[in-house]
Amino acid sequence: MSRAIKFANAGGPDVLEFIDMQVPDPGPHEVRIKVKAIGINRADSMWRNDKYVEPVKFPAGLGYEAAGIVDAVGKDVTDFAVGDAVSTIPAFSLNQYSTYGEIILAPVHAVVKHPETLSFVEAASVWMMFITAYGALIFDAQVKAGDFVIIPAASSSVGLAAIQLANYAGATPIALTRTSEKKSRLHEAGAAHVIATQEQDMVAEVMRITNGNGARVAFDPVGGPDFPKLISALADQGIAYIYGALSEGDTPMPVLEMIRKMPTVRAYSIRLVTGDEARRKAAVEYVAKGLVSGALKPVIDRTFKFDDMVDVHRYLENNGQFGKIVVTL
Repeated sequence: MSRAIKFANAGGPDVLEFIDMQVPDPGPHEVRIKVKAIGINRADSMWRNDKYVEPVKFPAGLGYEAAGIVDAVGKDVTDFAVGDAVSTIPAFSLNQYSTYGEIILAPVHAVVKHPETLSFVEAASVWMMFITAYGALIFDAQVKAGDFVIIPAASSSVGLAAIQLANYAGATPIALTRTSEKKSRLHEAGAAHVIATQEQDMVAEVMRITNGNGARVAFDPVGGPDFPKLISALADQGIAYIYGALSEGDTPMPVLEMIRKMPTVRAYSIRLVTGDEARRKAAVEYVAKGLVSGALKPVIDRTFKFDDMVDVHRYLENNGQFGKIVVTL
């Protein structure tokens, strides 16, 4: 028997329950993993509240990321063997698989042998943050030297990954944060410029930084009433990716400004990359190469114990973290 975390109804962190269960042998194209660490994502909270990209089927598990040791493989699995150190990438439905457990099953296409330089805590933290940012900035926008990239919510794990990937590609990241409290840490994390949006005029600052041209790309997990400012801060025919809804307000479209600048506004999901085998493999190879070289580095905010998962979700929803929250087992 092993412990897993499930929830029978949508709601706050207190709906999470520990249950004892027998994890079955892996089926065809599945891998069973003894978990050492679990990566925590904003998607976990949205899923728990049944406010994610697909409806929850109750009772439900949760979690996209984990790292651990393979303890069994299913039929036709040839790339992994018992004893391998592996981690999972977000390439499955949470209605089919989940990672909040001592022993879990995962589809083989979502399991990777992470770089040996990573600890289990680090390996559990990297794939959601780096592949999410990779898909928009590297695969789709193909950012390069001379490009400016606006990164709202820059102290989130994906925001920090976007800063690193922009630098890795030769572009210039402009980090947005609400107050000056995290400015120095964002500079240390690689942000060439940091704008405190509650203290400075974001559009004016971006125009100053870009010599009046605006940024080619904005990579936004927030949306809401401030979204038109991102459009105003873009260069002519720039691209605004919106990949989250941290703001609970409506997201207006500034029609006249959009006609003037002719931007592309694109709804974006990691599934653009993880949902396609060739793209998924290319993303893993790109990120792994950056991790091995040291150009890309996981940023861990804090670790918790598995028994404290309810407190983990409370901490997640306080929005105070700088980087990734990881749970250890």
